[in-house]
Amino acid sequence: MSSWDSLLSDLQERYGKVLLGGGVEKSRKLRLKSKMTARERIHSLLDSDLDWVEIGAFAGDGMYEEYGGCPSGGIVVIMGYVSGRLCIIAANDPTVKSGAWFPITGKKAIRAQEIAYTNRIPIIYLVDSAGVFLPLQSEVFPDRDHFGRQFYHNARLSEKGVPQLAAVLGSCVAGGAYLPVMADESFIVEGQGSIFLAGSYLVKAAIGEDIDNESLGGAHTQCTLSGVIDNKYPDEKTCLAAIKERVSRLGSPNHSPYNRVGSRDPKKPARHVFESFPTDRTQSYDSYELLDCLIDVDTWQEYKAEYAKTLICGYARIMGWSFGLIANRRTVSKNGAGEIQMGGVIYSDSADKAARFVMNCNQSRIPLLFLQDVSGFMVGSRAERGGIIKDGAKLVSCVSNSVVPKFTVILGNSYGAGNYAMCGRAYDPNLMLAWPTARLGVMSGRSAAQTLLQIEKKIHLRSKEDSAKRVKEIEDRYNQSLSPYYAAARLWIDAVIDPTDTRKFLNMGMLAAQHCSPSDFKMGPIQT
Repeated sequence: MSSWDSLLSDLQERYGKVLLGGGVEKSRKLRLKSKMTARERIHSLLDSDLDWVEIGAFAGDGMYEEYGGCPSGGIVVIMGYVSGRLCIIAANDPTVKSGAWFPITGKKAIRAQEIAYTNRIPIIYLVDSAGVFLPLQSEVFPDRDHFGRQFYHNARLSEKGVPQLAAVLGSCVAGGAYLPVMADESFIVEGQGSIFLAGSYLVKAAIGEDIDNESLGGAHTQCTLSGVIDNKYPDEKTCLAAIKERVSRLGSPNHSPYNRVGSRDPKKPARHVFESFPTDRTQSYDSYELLDCLIDVDTWQEYKAEYAKTLICGYARIMGWSFGLIANRRTVSKNGAGEIQMGGVIYSDSADKAARFVMNCNQSRIPLLFLQDVSGFMVGSRAERGGIIKDGAKLVSCVSNSVVPKFTVILGNSYGAGNYAMCGRAYDPNLMLAWPTARLGVMSGRSAAQTLLQIEKKIHLRSKEDSAKRVKEIEDRYNQSLSPYYAAARLWIDAVIDPTDTRKFLNMGMLAAQHCSPSDFKMGPIQT
């Protein structure tokens, strides 16, 4: 099996586990109650003949193991079409601790709202949650971007006219009760959905009242007596069908301000990526050959082709969409000592070139695509005396103030300030994607090990054998945190994808971005 085959097999195996949610047995028990799983609910809404993409599938991966884990962060988020309208759907997964909110659950729910807000596309909440996961309440409840932030976002989405629909398909407790009520319209399933600030046990403890949950906050109570929920339905199927019908009546979105023509296939088939891009970081590759697998044929127009060649800038089309593309080049050479020197470094001239290109794209309303394989900015006395920090700051500033849609795909390395300059998560890309070959960190494992060893040697001398052992220990530990799945688990990226799906994700991102104008992107997503 080749290296790429192994990486893709691992990706498919990991995603297969994600699809199981809290496990086969818990899904079986859910269906015995005439309830669908989170993914079944979402797919009953989606138009089956149109594309969709999943956001944050690997959220929570390897986290909270002491509590049994939190697959996919306990909430499934998919961007796809409902009744012909592109939407974000966020569905609590009741097979994961009854849909309770872990810290990563809140972060992922907020990310879904950010995508809806940034792109001005409708968001649908499918609520089935026991509320905050109490053992971790201090990490879920009080801070700025914790559980309560979603209600702030509810209000801001409404202020911007972004449609919000919510269905109560199970439990909806305490603070979580505000989410469906703050949506524009709410739906509930009889005998299944319930919504209240405090459940029957807490009511008994707090005020001594004996009452069951259905009488306290079931469909009849909240639709007929309180008017909290707008409409009730006899089962999930009918409820979800009503949501589809409601979406079909939404007004037309804004006309796209971004240029698009008919899509063309790339010069080379998508699978040629596996021949063009090596998994071995000691090998270089032809960046232009890689572009031939990603961009529409005969649409490439390079910017400053003969200048600052370590960074490629140019105009291209992907699925017909006009993009300004910035890509690092990985080259490999050996220094005088025979040690391998990796490329993907940003020099002063390449930073200046990219900054000017970003400004040009903003002036022309052309979305930006960053293809990261970056080791960072150049270091050393020559670079410092040449003003590398100043030129790097110029690029970071231009990326920060960009008002057109931005997309980032990490192909290989994403190290240090190179991650920032090439539009890392901190710079609000519309979508942040990674191939299985991606690595994210301050520096590579080997560089980190050598750096830390130099510091340790100043404290106490080590033999050559001890040094080698220590380097291996540090490198192994550090490399674990560089994995794209480690990043995806913490939502530093939106998805780890098969490279052949890159064009599909970028197309979906632009289909979403076309709903708003460049001015809507100023200052990133939802602001205080």
